[in-house]
Amino acid sequence: MKLLPRLLLAATAGAMAVAGFAPFAVFALPMLSLATLLWLVDRCDGRTAALTGLVFGLGWFLTGVSWVHVSLHHFGGMPMLLSLLATFLFCVYLSFFPAAACAAFVALRPRGWLFAPVFASLWVLGEWLRGSLLTGFPWLASGYAHAPPSPLAGYVPVLGVHGVAWIAAVIAGVLSAIVLRRVRLRVAVPVLAVLLAGAALLGSVQWTEPVGRRLTVSLLQGNIEQSLKWVPERLPDSMSTYLELARAWPADLVVLPETAIPLAYDEIDPAWLMALRETGRDVLMGAITLGRNDAGERRYFNSAVALGHQDERYSKSHLVPFGEFTPPLFAWTLSVLSIPMSDFGRGVRPQPPLALSGEKVAVNICYEDVFGEELIGGARDATLLVNVSNTAWFGDSLAQPQHLQIAQVRALELGRPMLRATNTGMTAAIGADGRVIAALPPFERAALRVELSGSEGLTPYMRWGNVPVVLVAVLCIAVAMMRRTRISTEYGPSR
Repeated sequence: MKLLPRLLLAATAGAMAVAGFAPFAVFALPMLSLATLLWLVDRCDGRTAALTGLVFGLGWFLTGVSWVHVSLHHFGGMPMLLSLLATFLFCVYLSFFPAAACAAFVALRPRGWLFAPVFASLWVLGEWLRGSLLTGFPWLASGYAHAPPSPLAGYVPVLGVHGVAWIAAVIAGVLSAIVLRRVRLRVAVPVLAVLLAGAALLGSVQWTEPVGRRLTVSLLQGNIEQSLKWVPERLPDSMSTYLELARAWPADLVVLPETAIPLAYDEIDPAWLMALRETGRDVLMGAITLGRNDAGERRYFNSAVALGHQDERYSKSHLVPFGEFTPPLFAWTLSVLSIPMSDFGRGVRPQPPLALSGEKVAVNICYEDVFGEELIGGARDATLLVNVSNTAWFGDSLAQPQHLQIAQVRALELGRPMLRATNTGMTAAIGADGRVIAALPPFERAALRVELSGSEGLTPYMRWGNVPVVLVAVLCIAVAMMRRTRISTEYGPSR
């Protein structure tokens, strides 16, 4: 195949993979896209394989995370051309990981039974590194497509998002091997059957158990437009909105979203706080707090505060680059971005669960629930997970349903119900099985009241984290490298 058609097909396959994630959730598409990518690079030289992987990644990320432009331009105030360029360059950076995986695959040239697991290992290691380097950006990691109702969801509480991604990539590798005639059907079909049967068997296991009495929870969605939220004249509207919602939907636990009121917590009218506190047995509110970091410096923190409980608060530890802190050498970006409160202190990790309404509540704020392994420490002793977010920064885009799907995977990994209170959506309650119990329509001023119980117990993923899948991936690659070295030594370099 000539280069241009190859690259066009790679970009199309990458873009089509996005439909495997929410809100479309055609979970088979990422596997078919990966199978197409493997078919395209199998007989390439290293340079062509890397370019094919890069273009595949650009199709994937330009389609799937184009909402970055919305936050930079529409709400961050960055000029349109500069915002488009920044978004494109960011997607180029993300695309280097599939490019490296493809280049490494053709360099190893695995054959026989190694063909599919080596590809899966390279792909998943690339995604794991993408979620780790430079504070990490694991958004659209391929395993998120396998939140319920995917038939592979049974692997999630055992192996986590990267483990289920490895299984899915093995399936993609087997499908590609069938087309390339590198494996016979009488071998491929049993392998696929075993992988699907394993998912069904694991999916029938209840790793954690409900504990305690059932409690009512009200999750408030104020739907305050981001462009107006920080306008001083609109402050009374924000305060009255949340107080009215809380009074209309009282519950054992009332939860307000991230930075619900655009003031430092100590500046909020105490009478308003007292009125809000009376609407529930406990009230948890996203708020900006003032405190000291580990160095003893006074800093603002992005926090969640339990009203009426002086010591019950959580401060965000995994901050968003440019939105919540400025990386070294990038101070100049402050002159082109208009993001209020963009220099927060970093909370410690892990932080103990909050004692609220008879539950042990592990809080995470917005983007933090993308980092599954980082939540294990706080969730281990918790019975309930709560995420407070403000995704109004991304407008009416794919970001909101994608974020809800990520929360589904976190609930399933950790075996705990996940409650999400957001400003504009998606406000939802998710069961410990990863299924959405109820959700509010986005961009509506409303409250969601649900009744549920917390959970206790440890999933295998909570015990081991990402260690098993990383070790398996490294082992597969090491075996392929040794086999490649032995073949080169015995027969000379391949031609």
